[in-house]
Amino acid sequence: MIAPLRVGFVTGATPDKWARAWRERRREPLELVPVDEAEQLRGVRDGSLDMALVRLPIDTDGLHCVRLYDEVPVVVAGLEHVVGAVDEVELADLADEQLVRPHASGWTPAADQLDWPPMSEKDAIETVASGTGVVIVPMSVARLHHRKDVVTRPVVDLEPTTVALVWLRDRDDDVTQAFVGVARGRRVNSSR
Repeated sequence: MIAPLRVGFVTGATPDKWARAWRERRREPLELVPVDEAEQLRGVRDGSLDMALVRLPIDTDGLHCVRLYDEVPVVVAGLEHVVGAVDEVELADLADEQLVRPHASGWTPAADQLDWPPMSEKDAIETVASGTGVVIVPMSVARLHHRKDVVTRPVVDLEPTTVALVWLRDRDDDVTQAFVGVARGRRVNSSR
């Protein structure tokens, strides 16, 4: 029996299109494993995952890291919040807001801006839906936890977050490179 290729993925990353392409091209089974952003590298480093889709920045010591795409940071607020009246916001527009902080959001406010203890992205969005505070997350996370009682607006002066594929330098074999090729959009007969 062939061992599966185990690929972790952070909340909001969508490995489905790569999984479909993998299953069409390869005989090795693929196992997708959701991972918390705060622990996104643990499985790769301890060997329980072969690769992971992570949100940068990370410590790349001993790892290969291929940047795949960028995500726009957005503010999520209750439906009646003033950000709903504009198309986009700047960070300064949120200076007086209570910032709800998910465990990992791709953006870290200054320590003096934190009004809430860390919580999951889903819990943070539920909190702001109640009309309390705002949260800044990557757009994919906001879409994943979309609710009818919140508004989402791009924060134009924050850098985008980047999703990347990582694996141990010691595990750079043909199967790993085949998945890298799928994630980078290589066709069946193309070479790297």
